[in-house]
Amino acid sequence: MRILVIEDDPNIGDVIRRGLETQHYSVDVATDGEEGEELALINQYDLIILDRMLPKMDGRTVCRNLRDADVAVPVLMLTAMDAIDDKISGLDAGADDYLTKPFHFGELLARVRSMIRRQTGQKKTEICVGDLALDTVTRSVTRAGRSISLTAKEFALLEYFVMNAGKVLTREAISEHVWDMNFDPQSNVIDSFIRFLRLKIDKDFDHPLIHTLRGVGYRFSDEGAR
Repeated sequence: MRILVIEDDPNIGDVIRRGLETQHYSVDVATDGEEGEELALINQYDLIILDRMLPKMDGRTVCRNLRDADVAVPVLMLTAMDAIDDKISGLDAGADDYLTKPFHFGELLARVRSMIRRQTGQKKTEICVGDLALDTVTRSVTRAGRSISLTAKEFALLEYFVMNAGKVLTREAISEHVWDMNFDPQSNVIDSFIRFLRLKIDKDFDHPLIHTLRGVGYRFSDEGAR
């Protein structure tokens, strides 16, 4: 899943980015409100972490502008302000949740997971598709009770598939949600990672979960391609 962090403090932004990347998220970072708004308008994100006080354009204005532009991605607003009026103004601008600095990174991660689950319609931390189970908290994967070891990017790709089980996913959608803005769309990286993933979760099992729809994209389903 892909997250945009809009934070002007380079130390805080780097800590958040590195922490999220260790949890297999793809992360883009903007350091002012104008840059953050531009990235949010041109890219597809699963979550935006937005600082309240930013140069060039404050977080509340960024959030309000995105909502006016019908950008519905969940927004978690960060701020050093703990006054109730500031929280109310942020939520009224369109933020979905609020976290006051300083915060415990574990709480940030829990809020991120919760907001992404709500966005994708998932209720539990363990998501099952057929005999495959993926736990978004422990970052573990099993199929038919067998533990499967995945690299960070393989897990990120599988998580996106599982979160969107049954849907047709184009290569463009996969690149937008699993890779960051440095991804080269002309490369064969997506095909390579899907091949690696198939070797681990499909090869030695009764039926495949990853189905290719030629000329269209992929579907992750226990029911087979239709």
